[in-house]
Amino acid sequence: MRVVSARGTLFVVGTPIGNLEDLTDRARRVLSEVDVVAAEDTRRAGLLLKRIGARALFLSFFEANERERIPRVLRELEAGNNVALVTDAGMPGVSDPGYRLVAACAEAGLTVDVVPGPSAAITALVASGLPTDRFSFEGFLPRTGRARQSRLAEIAADPRTIVLFESPRRTARTLADLAEVCGDRRAALCRELTKLHQEVRRGSLSELAGSAEAGELKGEVTLVVEGAPEAGASESLDDAVALARSLTSDGMRKRDAAREAAARTGVPANLIYDALTAR
Repeated sequence: MRVVSARGTLFVVGTPIGNLEDLTDRARRVLSEVDVVAAEDTRRAGLLLKRIGARALFLSFFEANERERIPRVLRELEAGNNVALVTDAGMPGVSDPGYRLVAACAEAGLTVDVVPGPSAAITALVASGLPTDRFSFEGFLPRTGRARQSRLAEIAADPRTIVLFESPRRTARTLADLAEVCGDRRAALCRELTKLHQEVRRGSLSELAGSAEAGELKGEVTLVVEGAPEAGASESLDDAVALARSLTSDGMRKRDAAREAAARTGVPANLIYDALTAR
């Protein structure tokens, strides 16, 4: 018989990102024992609980209603009910709803227990073959405007391996943008991780952009990009600009020359272009 404490515990439960066999024994037990499951998609969570023979009261908890649902979850916990937070796939709070609820529980002095599980970001990072000792998770990039350009510039200067989420419809454009600002670095396009049609494409940013443009991508996409070269590991900006100037003297447009010089030297194309056009 389970003993219910005066106040309940919020369990942040990682769920499979594709292959249902990745659900841990602990996650299975917790989902079978809690009183309430706060789920990003109650239908998907319902299918998961049905598969493991578990039952619970469901509460929808997604990005658009997260703030208004937090008081309800806190009331459940204060009443002594245990609550499991799950998202559509992977770890709640990682580019998914959750961190505000955890913060609210911490503020209220309520217990939070994380049940680790699969993560698309970590799975893609390991599968990429790129350095894993230092990395930065960027989630989804801003779609347009100055915010996007600012984030791309930050990525171009970061020496750590970069992990990004992206919509399959925008993947080709994002890869092309990354190639322009970062130079033609090594990268990996990871799709449908752990699922039947899992695919990991490795190559340069421009190669991956071309392959993404050539065929329709389907499913969840995670991108992994090599970090900025260490000082002295690539040609200097002056050398890259000199190369681009020689290309323009042969009739190549400045933008194209900057891209070509970036591909040859690893110096970001936007830095080369800015130097070419500076007065």
